Amino acid sequence: MLEASKTMSRYMHFAVTQKKEHLWIAQREGRAKDSNDRTQESVLKMLALGKDGNVIESLKELNIVPLTISYEYDPCDWLKAMEFQMKRDNPEHKKSQADDLMNMKTGIFGYKGHVHFQAAECMNDFIAALPADMPKNDFYAAIAQEIDRRIYSNYRLYPGNYVAIDLLQGGNAYADRYTAEERATFEQYLAGQLQKIEMPGKDEAFLRTKILEMYANPALNQLNIKS
Repeated sequence: MLEASKTMSRYMHFAVTQKKEHLWIAQREGRAKDSNDRTQESVLKMLALGKDGNVIESLKELNIVPLTISYEYDPCDWLKAMEFQMKRDNPEHKKSQADDLMNMKTGIFGYKGHVHFQAAECMNDFIAALPADMPKNDFYAAIAQEIDRRIYSNYRLYPGNYVAIDLLQGGNAYADRYTAEERATFEQYLAGQLQKIEMPGKDEAFLRTKILEMYANPALNQLNIKS
């Protein structure tokens, strides 16, 4: 595993510095199904393996730029909710190849509404400003947290994100962020996604909560860093 990680990292450094290419890498292994994404420190450790010596210079060489992608609707939300219940009911549940293909097809062709991409500033200045004697675990944790902060701050939030918070919390704290019509539209969308789920022992309340969390978490993460 370590040798495979080193090989991957060395190629990435080669592609950036020698081939002058751009690379797009996920911040973690698989996107969080509840949209509560957190950068895995292990990804940063892997990136640092590609250049011998100083880890600061190794990471700076890659010119890491956090990229935020905001979807108005996630066409796979109902599939993710269904998987949450399956794993709740059976901790040993594993997705089949057919399940993966269904998720890919739905994700590619399903309705997403508005989609927004936004790049943050390059991380090099932040990385260079970290103390040289900083313990490595703290070093990687600080970078991961800053990447998350930049990603969260660049979320393009839509009415449904705020409606989801209010539906989860049972209030109207964010009613100034959407209209009555926008709330009705999102609730109709939510009902339609829940109808797509066919499974034994369907727990509609649980499934509804899981879908709402997917839309609420990006907004909650952004609100938390601004508070």
